[in-house]
Amino acid sequence: MFVGHFGLGLAAKRAAPEVSLGTLILACQLADILWPTFVLLGIESFEIRPGITAVTPLDFTHYPWSHSLVALIAWGVIFALAYRVARPSAPRTTLAVLALLVVSHWVLDFVVHRPDLPLTPFSNARYGLGLRNSMPATLAVELPIFAAGVAIYATTTAARDRIGAWAWWSLVAFLSIVYFMNLFGPPPPGIGAVAWVTESGWLLVLWGWWIDRHRAPRKLAAP
Repeated sequence: MFVGHFGLGLAAKRAAPEVSLGTLILACQLADILWPTFVLLGIESFEIRPGITAVTPLDFTHYPWSHSLVALIAWGVIFALAYRVARPSAPRTTLAVLALLVVSHWVLDFVVHRPDLPLTPFSNARYGLGLRNSMPATLAVELPIFAAGVAIYATTTAARDRIGAWAWWSLVAFLSIVYFMNLFGPPPPGIGAVAWVTESGWLLVLWGWWIDRHRAPRKLAAP
């Protein structure tokens, strides 16, 4: 799951219009932003095994602190509390949206991952429905989530200026290109390369923040 996570983050703009897109991206991608850092620190690990699934050659052997359900619930609570400190007037519904976005990462990964997701940092059992064993099935689930998120964000916000238009659509194009390159490109050259490239997720957070500076909530017509 890659663009599917972003799809939920984009869609959350309707539920929490006062929250920057950068913050929403950070919430929905927090697991994958923590993960490469933990890998580089030697806390978590993975292997590159071409053919292990139809979609990705990555074998996630040990990532309990970034991707277990209990850990993500804890990270979600921490994230919401940190936002409350930064924005004391934030309503509880907004805090709930942010916490649920963090936890949603495990739920979406559970659908597509082979059984490699732990429930807690200390359990040996692993879970996953294994949708990645089928490329068509993965595309059939993930692309509609992303498309729906793009549509919801585009209809919930409006560009203040030209930057708000082209920066937004360039992000959509960039995510789409990266997604299909990951699906159909060659296996990565090494573990370190994967970890360092994935660290660039912080740039997407900044990109989202920049976009939102040039867009404003759009008043939707009442049904």
